[in-house]
Amino acid sequence: MDAESGLDQQALRAQLAEAQERLDALVRDLREIDGELDALSTERRQHQLLGEACGALEQLAELGGAALFWGESPAAGSGHQLLRARSLADGFAKRIDEIEERRHEVLEQVLLEQGDTEWLEGDVLEAEDEERRREQEWIVEREISELPIRALVMPWSRRGEEDYRFRKNLLSAFAITLLFALVIPHIEIPIFEPDAVPALPDRVVKLLTQARPLPPRAPEPKPELAEQKQKPAEELVPEPAKPKEGQGTGKTEGPGVGPAKGLLAFREQLAGIQVNQQLARLGADAHVTNAGASSGMVQRSMVTTSAPGSSGGINLAALSRGVNGGGSGGGAGAISGVQIARATSNIAGGGGGAGAKGGTGNGVMAGRSDEEIQIVFDRHKAELYRLYNRELRNDPTLRGQMILRLTILPDGSVSLCELRGSDMNAPQLAAQGVGRVRGFDFDAKEGIGPVTILYPIDFLPAA
Repeated sequence: MDAESGLDQQALRAQLAEAQERLDALVRDLREIDGELDALSTERRQHQLLGEACGALEQLAELGGAALFWGESPAAGSGHQLLRARSLADGFAKRIDEIEERRHEVLEQVLLEQGDTEWLEGDVLEAEDEERRREQEWIVEREISELPIRALVMPWSRRGEEDYRFRKNLLSAFAITLLFALVIPHIEIPIFEPDAVPALPDRVVKLLTQARPLPPRAPEPKPELAEQKQKPAEELVPEPAKPKEGQGTGKTEGPGVGPAKGLLAFREQLAGIQVNQQLARLGADAHVTNAGASSGMVQRSMVTTSAPGSSGGINLAALSRGVNGGGSGGGAGAISGVQIARATSNIAGGGGGAGAKGGTGNGVMAGRSDEEIQIVFDRHKAELYRLYNRELRNDPTLRGQMILRLTILPDGSVSLCELRGSDMNAPQLAAQGVGRVRGFDFDAKEGIGPVTILYPIDFLPAA
């Protein structure tokens, strides 16, 4: 094997030497041709200029200007001289072309021999690398020994040990299951008794009332200003006007009537709320007083309640009713023990009793409707909701109701806003809420006077 590889390397090296000799001979021929061209460079330039001069004289003769070069009487041999010069230039050009062609052939042979030489050099290098690798290798010899005999047991073959372990585990599981089946039926489990459902707190009970029938009244003409429709109270029950002396209420409570049950029991808590109708406007000479006369300033008591399962947050008032001094006999306008300022005006009071200037009927004063006030509070609901959520971070159990008393001027600004009552221990929330409501804008409205309302707001955490 080594002898054959040695012969191959010698043959490759001999071929490489021959190719290198041929390449060297061609390179010498190419250099000789280049030297010959360099030697003829001066003559080449001379004959090139001679050919250009012959061409110029021929063009001059064609244009009829030969006399400019040969004179007035050109010699007889001028044409012969021109032909001789042209033949010399053409002969030298052919000689140069033959040399260039021979040089081109030699150059192509040189390129071919260079390619063959490179291939042979690569083969020689590969043979040398193979010989070096062969020299670095060594033969490892060992004695042949017989292989040990092993049992032909496949992974899926079943053996006695595995069957024994499987039966042991199966019997253990069956014994444990049987033990539980015998013991568990004899264990007595106490019967679960659900706890009593706690009563709902008063502040989350929705107030449901039933309107009392009013005594019949004689139809009276209504003034033009009373054509504005006011939304009637749906949840607060107005108390009937007090009957005059000698006039019955028209209904007497029959025997056997028991006390009110359920939600009707809250009727007594609202007994102090007096319901008066809203006047159409305040007169030019209206003034404020705390007397028990009829109120000329529009008063509106707005009450809301919330039941469990609401969406949470701030439950703004949804119901309201107007309060006016034109009731029966000019009663006091107090709400849950809080005295409200009264206004007297030369406008006739409404209601069945005597007003400040007299007058009967259900006259309604032009003012701000419940819907207009409710829309403004709904518009600013998010601001109050943020204040309440900020307080919830300090006290997560904070909830309750806050009653505000505010006066709305005809231009829509709030001239007075104060806290009249609250069942929450949150003075900071109350102060911030009063400040926010004082900045509300209820939009300007012509033909009305200041409006004073009591507006309760329920604060409940999100469900």
